[in-house]
Amino acid sequence: MAAPQTIPEALRRAAETFGDRPAYIEGDRTVTYTELLDRVERTAEVFINNGACCGDRIVLWGPNSIDWAVTALAVTVAGGVLVPVNSRYVGHEVADVVRRTGAAAVVVHDGFLGRDQLAELREAGVEQTPSSTPRLLSSLRDVVAAADRCEGQAHDGSLGPDSVADILFTSGTTGRSKGAMSSHAQTLGAAAAWAELGGVRADDRYLVVNPFFHSFGYKIGIIVGLLTGATLYPVATFDVAETMRLIERERITVFPGAPTLYQSMISSPDRAGIDLSSLRLAVTGAAVVPVVLIERMRAAAPEGLDIDQVVTAFGMTEAVVVTMCREGDSAETVAGTCGRAIPGMETRIDAPQRSGDGSNEGELLVRGEFVMQGYLDDPEATAQAIDADGWLHTGDVGRLDARGNLTITDRVKDMYICGGFNVYPAEIEQALARLDGVADVAVIGVPDERMGEVGAAYVVRSPGATGEALDESAVRAFAQERLANFKVPRAVRFVEALPRNLGGKVLKTDLREQWN
Repeated sequence: MAAPQTIPEALRRAAETFGDRPAYIEGDRTVTYTELLDRVERTAEVFINNGACCGDRIVLWGPNSIDWAVTALAVTVAGGVLVPVNSRYVGHEVADVVRRTGAAAVVVHDGFLGRDQLAELREAGVEQTPSSTPRLLSSLRDVVAAADRCEGQAHDGSLGPDSVADILFTSGTTGRSKGAMSSHAQTLGAAAAWAELGGVRADDRYLVVNPFFHSFGYKIGIIVGLLTGATLYPVATFDVAETMRLIERERITVFPGAPTLYQSMISSPDRAGIDLSSLRLAVTGAAVVPVVLIERMRAAAPEGLDIDQVVTAFGMTEAVVVTMCREGDSAETVAGTCGRAIPGMETRIDAPQRSGDGSNEGELLVRGEFVMQGYLDDPEATAQAIDADGWLHTGDVGRLDARGNLTITDRVKDMYICGGFNVYPAEIEQALARLDGVADVAVIGVPDERMGEVGAAYVVRSPGATGEALDESAVRAFAQERLANFKVPRAVRFVEALPRNLGGKVLKTDLREQWN
């Protein structure tokens, strides 16, 4: 049987294939694959009745939930283009996306985190008018109620594999966010490759903490569910103790996430006594992954999480899955690399530069089927990102081994130059992550009159670690034993937590502003 070419095709095939198997479980609510199709088609009718269809862009603003997933799929069944936005955005940020996309409809999970999101949007100038966009401005609750009154019909007749399926905005950690456009074929293909290499099955119980507005939650969550028949458990906000109890209670088998999720579980005082033995697959990425974290994820309880298969991968908004480890890869490969290019993708290192320790590193370039179509209404930025030969310039620094396994060492823009040597903060962070008492660490370059720039480390102590046991001198001494002198941080600041976006990336711009 040929693979589905559009997301609505994948949804209908999932209903036919998996039928009464649970597609989603959220608290006491269960939705089967058959029921999912019905709910999606009813919700699609709501959009069509409000003039939002046929290539129109529809903004969805809210946290993970069954209703979010239903609404997102309904956008594509209506023939529209999904534009998910960060659930923690404020009204002005979402209004900017609404204006830039010319959205025909905006659906909001009003009241999330005790806020009035609809009021925020109206204060930011977003109003529903019959003659202009958006034509529909509604709470998610009202859309669900309207869908209950609809009969539901099949739609999406004009969609093809190259039709734009979604516009996902980049995190904006280094400037104004950009909208990466992907086709139905690209979204489905990336999800299918990830699911196959990870071995996701219909009997899996998949906990989705990764935000649905992010490609890791939407494409590697919702779309993977459609293609495999796995049961998804959406989580709106991450609470480490409640997440571990949910894993134990529901016997969760698949739990992908950013490194910070697993680190939080390992260091949690609630870890003892909770049975996580059902976990068989964890896939992490979204940031430079500390090698020691992979070791602890695989380690037996109580020191680690005792996960059967831990896989590292690399992807980005512009190319959802680029590399991935495979089952059977050595522990060293999984702990030290992001795996090799998945089928349909290529990788190479551009203009390798010799760093202070003699190794050759350079910017990672990727090319292939899952590289975005381009940035929304920004041909200049698209041309800067994707060269004439189709190579996407990622902005990440890395190296490839003889087998093609990728190691990401840092971001190009995070590199600083100390005394004439290139310094990549991730190398320092990897070293400091092994120091007892360090729960999290980030390093930035700060100005220095003599050296040009020097390193400054922000350190989060583990629960129970004290200032007497872990102070600035202890951190610097540990680094001096393991790193060349020009890499040793000249200053250390201890903080309660590092600023991160919901994709798990440290907001180093915020740290630089704090330093100044």
